[in-house]
Amino acid sequence: MYSVNTYSVCERKSSTFIKIGKKRFDVCTKSAVGFAQKAAMYYFCALYENDFCTCMEQVKNAVRLPAFVDMHVHLREPGFSYKETIYSGTRAAKRAGYSDLFTMPNLNPVPDSLEHLQVQLDIIGRDAAVRVHPYASITVGQKGKGELVDFELLAPHVAGFSDDGRGVQDEGLMREAMVRCREAGSIIVAHCEVDSLLHGGYIHDGVYAHTHHHKGICSESEWREIERDIRLVEETGCRFHVCHISTRESVELVRQAKRKGLPVTCETAPHYLLLCDEDLREDGRWKMNPPLRSRQDKEALIEGVKDGTIDVIATDHAPHAEEEKNKGLEKSAFGIVGLETAFPLLYTYLVKKNVISLERLVELMALRPREIMRLGEPKDFIMVDLEARYTIDSLQFLSKGKATPFDGWEVYGVVES
Repeated sequence: MYSVNTYSVCERKSSTFIKIGKKRFDVCTKSAVGFAQKAAMYYFCALYENDFCTCMEQVKNAVRLPAFVDMHVHLREPGFSYKETIYSGTRAAKRAGYSDLFTMPNLNPVPDSLEHLQVQLDIIGRDAAVRVHPYASITVGQKGKGELVDFELLAPHVAGFSDDGRGVQDEGLMREAMVRCREAGSIIVAHCEVDSLLHGGYIHDGVYAHTHHHKGICSESEWREIERDIRLVEETGCRFHVCHISTRESVELVRQAKRKGLPVTCETAPHYLLLCDEDLREDGRWKMNPPLRSRQDKEALIEGVKDGTIDVIATDHAPHAEEEKNKGLEKSAFGIVGLETAFPLLYTYLVKKNVISLERLVELMALRPREIMRLGEPKDFIMVDLEARYTIDSLQFLSKGKATPFDGWEVYGVVES
């Protein structure tokens, strides 16, 4: 582990030092020797690369960070290019500091065979501005039921397997999927949801739903399937990653699984850490699945981020056309965009408010995803101006999707090109 710190020497001069173990390397940051400072920092980064957890470089108001990795993105192509394309989505990601995206298989055709996967790979090869790693579906047609895909055949060509948007409902089918996935040396990335507990709901079954007469989605619809799947992991030994957890029960289930030493990891998303159902508006921009939960759930998620129970913050970037998101809470499509807001929101409202450290945020957004998905050491780095302040304006997004509940929020942190 190492650290980078800046301290004042006098009113017109500051110094930056790298600390590696008990050694401290000082570098002057006066503009006259900026090049030397930068060269020295790069030298030490290269020299001690294996010891560096974040390889962070502080230059004036900017920090050098490993590029971010998003384990949960919907790029909508092939099949739904009116919502987003690989061209637009990856350029939004690159602007926001991401080097690697893992894409969900709710596409047309669904990547449930090599032939269908190749359609997506061809577009990625032609249009992607960052590295894109597709997930294959767990079931044929991504139906959450029926026939399993050929795990052995697909595993060398995909990042893992997911039916995101649907939970695999049958326990026996999920057990068999885990056995085959383990044998193929891959990972299941699961959307956990019990269909029979949804009852037509579309927001959290909490204060806002009851007050405004909306149909609610209970927390049990999420945590009950996580509970089942963790039990199946214990039986099968399959590597298992839980998508977008949103309830306090889910946090505790994953915490207990980790204490048992099970190969279970999980993610949450920025909106679950910064918003709750008390913040809801009669607007499709506040509708996603899982829904925004209670204040108590949000607090439990933050605690899970702080204590290491939650491994990753992913965006669940889910763009839709404007006409699909302007129908209110009941009728709008599930999903919001997140690539271009994730880091500044989390830096502003978690790091600057001393909820977590910058190092922890880097771990959640860049380092731990790389470990889980076995990408190796970071090779791409970004410069972020931490003092640059601006107001989120969805009309300026490079993504084709504009639906975000964070429009108008003031944030800090701009990735420099």
